[in-house]
Amino acid sequence: MGRALLGLMLLLSLILCGETHVEAAETERPNVLFIAVDDLNDWISCLGGHPDCKTPNIDRLASRGLLFTNSHCAAPACNPSRAALLTGIRPSSSGVYLNSQPWRPVMQDAVTLPQHFRNHGYQSIGSGKIFHGRYNDYGSWDDYLKQTSDPQPTQAVLKDPHSRAGTIIWGMLEAQDQEMSDYKMANYAIDFLSKPDQKPFFLACGIYRPHMPWQVPRKYYDMYPLDKIQLPNVPEHDLDDIPPAGVRMAKPGGDHAKILKTDNWRYAVQAYLASIAFADVQVGRVLDALDASPYAKNTIVILWGDHGWHLGEKKHWRKFSLWEEATRAPLMMVVPGVTQAGTKCDQAVDFMNIYPTLCELCELPRGDHLDGISMVSLLKDPAHTWERPALTTHGRLNHAVRDNRYRLIRYQTGDEELYDHSQDPMEWKNLADDPQYAETKQRLAKWFPEKNAPDAPHDASLGQGKKKKQQQGKGKSKKKPAQP
Repeated sequence: MGRALLGLMLLLSLILCGETHVEAAETERPNVLFIAVDDLNDWISCLGGHPDCKTPNIDRLASRGLLFTNSHCAAPACNPSRAALLTGIRPSSSGVYLNSQPWRPVMQDAVTLPQHFRNHGYQSIGSGKIFHGRYNDYGSWDDYLKQTSDPQPTQAVLKDPHSRAGTIIWGMLEAQDQEMSDYKMANYAIDFLSKPDQKPFFLACGIYRPHMPWQVPRKYYDMYPLDKIQLPNVPEHDLDDIPPAGVRMAKPGGDHAKILKTDNWRYAVQAYLASIAFADVQVGRVLDALDASPYAKNTIVILWGDHGWHLGEKKHWRKFSLWEEATRAPLMMVVPGVTQAGTKCDQAVDFMNIYPTLCELCELPRGDHLDGISMVSLLKDPAHTWERPALTTHGRLNHAVRDNRYRLIRYQTGDEELYDHSQDPMEWKNLADDPQYAETKQRLAKWFPEKNAPDAPHDASLGQGKKKKQQQGKGKSKKKPAQP
């Protein structure tokens, strides 16, 4: 009897241990791999924005989970876009509208996304550009690798009139990938993923290209022969029906005029495509490391671009506008056990929803301060009814609302633009003054923010630097000519 009882107890113990092991495995918290790609617009292959763009690694990630095809930034500039996404607080709530406005002084109590994970038992690790340049938040990280400088082009490239137009700068590098900052930032993530037995982590990897200068190794330029480059289709009279506030935002007499005058449009497009290709390779290296790691089956992967980029559309260059090319940016998520491979969501969403979505997926408490809502319902069912349009803000009281069909822009002046994407995907016909769309405008306008916070203080050091340069310039102009 004693021996039988002992055997029964041993069997029961093994069963209980097995159940505990299964329960522990089932409740293990997922990791997060958070990849940010700077200035990446919708030209990538899986979004079909440019017919020649080659992004096999980003496409590979998109094919593994859910690709949002109609996703938009909170602001079309690096600093306010990233500050909004990473704090969950919109520009219209914080007053951080522009690159020159440090975000932490006006959001002293804000808990950033990596900080929130860190506060709830995760390792918070980062490299490269996650927050904007000089406004990183080192208190959000357990460890962080700051981006380094890149190799410089040769003097021949620097002096080449087809390697710049004003302050839009590019050029081939006689360098290897290993010398580039983005390669080193990816290496940091790769090294971290190679270490076994990590506690749950939030790992952020910031890829700087295709941010300017578009200077990447020559082999990426070779992927896009200059004589085969396809330029954006830009009608000559594209701005004729744009209100004055929109024309001022486009600045057609600035970058675009310089690009045309110097015959550099094709060269610039080539450089941007080359920079995307270089960034794509770095993303692929990180994905390969995840696949080879012990964390492959329990890691949420999210890739996003902080905003879009115009390359002549609306006779505009850079971001800094409220049109589709500036607000639309890549967003894709792979969530084990939630997303289905190869799925797409065409519903309009904005990046304010990323913070609450990750909170729900990782079972972290959702802060009351968040301006977005969770998109887990869309991750599970991309066709789920979603009535919340995307909102983008550029400067105080300048907003764009984008739903599944329309874009409504309203400027501080009251000027408006309305585009029907079902008929006009390139936004060539402004319908704002057409009476038959009055109801559509009224419906969309309800989503403009009721609060428009005062402008946050601008970075005084930036102003001093600019003033110093101006004073130096004035000093040079006053210099007496040398005597013969």
